[in-house]
Amino acid sequence: MGMARAQIRPTSGRSIGGRAAALATTGLLGLAATATAASAAGIGQPVPWQMDLQRPVTEVATEIYNFHHLLNWIMLGVVLFVLALLIAVVVKFNEKKNPTPSRTTHNTMLEVAWTIVPVLILVAIAIPSFRVLRTQLSDPKADLMVKVIGHAWYWSYEYPEAVGGFKFDANLLEGEDQEKSGQPKLLATDNEMVVPVNKIVKIQVTAADVMHSWAMPSFGFKIDAIPGRLNQFWFKADREGTYHGQCSELCGQRHAYMPITVKVVSDQAFQAWTAEAKTKFARTDGGAKFADAAR
Repeated sequence: MGMARAQIRPTSGRSIGGRAAALATTGLLGLAATATAASAAGIGQPVPWQMDLQRPVTEVATEIYNFHHLLNWIMLGVVLFVLALLIAVVVKFNEKKNPTPSRTTHNTMLEVAWTIVPVLILVAIAIPSFRVLRTQLSDPKADLMVKVIGHAWYWSYEYPEAVGGFKFDANLLEGEDQEKSGQPKLLATDNEMVVPVNKIVKIQVTAADVMHSWAMPSFGFKIDAIPGRLNQFWFKADREGTYHGQCSELCGQRHAYMPITVKVVSDQAFQAWTAEAKTKFARTDGGAKFADAAR
């Protein structure tokens, strides 16, 4: 019992405050270090302890990124305002300081305020939200079309006759091949979808068996791959690099092993790649076919 009392002897308020300050400082430094590491880790893939979205490289992703942070600031403002009200109520209207409580049941100004203010907040949210939707649903003329087909459990890519009319599969890169590639585990593929930088690329997405979803965080979209249906989306990457995504539709046993790798390269590198791909992925069935609605 004596030992127990010695272990729980009271600590001075100053030491508690100092310890709390030290812990808070350590926590803030840890968060700062994590944020710095995340921002310095590059683009196109997640990093350990990442606390932000992947860096956007398309117009759509940039607008989503900005909208996301706007919502965070609005939520922070609402939370701080409500917290301030709660503290004011606790401090100002407790029984000790306010022994005779008010019996007011209606206040016209308050009722108008708590009706108008939420409406204004929703309007502030709606305007950039509609702007993002307009960008997503716009249909610019494509510089390149690529057809994406989901299989259980890998992806196939078809390029039009204009760039060679070839098709290839992209499977998960594993073992020594993955280690030698230097690409992240469970996100690298043996063949990458290659597109030119600063060009409008439209993808037509479907599936051969069950539902899949082609998701690319740095591009700011994911689109369902549905058997018997053709979905379409567009993007224009403004930065060269290698970008990773995954199937985001629970599609079966190896759903977690359907990575997506897109390599954005210069026009010259893209021309060189297509020249090589014509031989590497040569076809004898007439090449890829695309929907007539594509432009």
